[in-house]
Amino acid sequence: MPKFKTHKGAAKRVRVTGTGKLMHEHTNNQHKFEYKSSDRKRRLAGMAEFSPAETKRIRKLLGR
Repeated sequence: MPKFKTHKGAAKRVRVTGTGKLMHEHTNNQHKFEYKSSDRKRRLAGMAEFSPAETKRIRKLLGR
């Protein structure tokens, strides 16, 4: 049986915390900030945790 390969696209976008949670950046937070409100830009800052349903799928991609 071949070895499992990490999905590199997922690995570049997901961070695993020390407690094992999977975090990702918010969407719509890369460019075109002129028309976004300050409230919206603040809300999009930082990282967000994946939902439980997505966590299972992402873990498989990461080989964890």
